[in-house]
Amino acid sequence: MSQSISEVIRGRRTIGAFLPELPDASLIEAALEVARWAPNHKKTEPWRVYWLGPKTASAITELNARLIEKKKGPAEAEAKRQSWSSIPGWLAVTCTPSGDAFREGEDYAACCCFIQNLMLALWAEGIGSKWATGDVTREPEFDQLLGIDTATERVAGLIWYGYPAVVPAQTRQPVSAFLRRLD
Repeated sequence: MSQSISEVIRGRRTIGAFLPELPDASLIEAALEVARWAPNHKKTEPWRVYWLGPKTASAITELNARLIEKKKGPAEAEAKRQSWSSIPGWLAVTCTPSGDAFREGEDYAACCCFIQNLMLALWAEGIGSKWATGDVTREPEFDQLLGIDTATERVAGLIWYGYPAVVPAQTRQPVSAFLRRLD
């Protein structure tokens, strides 16, 4: 059964717990095809996507566990290691800097639109996702693991994906809470 765009947007949730089954690669490729139609000023298409395999995902999980252990101790690190090890699919999205502050802001916004499009396209296929921008994504070792040249790319986030084990409830404030009509 096909959902309207309104239903997909209202229904999408950030997923924190995934079933172990990895969605078919063709579904991820189809979502990337849709995501690339994100609005972007000057048609720069500043996004780059890294599709991470198990070896890279494991290395990032271990890097994150080391960071957590330094801040919160070994028990927290092990809990995070277990949690991250259960994530079926991993993508990293980067943005290409332009050297111009105004355009970099626009390009980063375009990358955020790309990520939103990606997450909505995945959700429309029953695939949940989570956009993560934690400390690990700002570590030089993270860039090295992905082969990112920080002179030409900036990490916009990790996108974890898979079939949801739990779909959390969600609410939003009414439009009247943020809309201001001006004469």
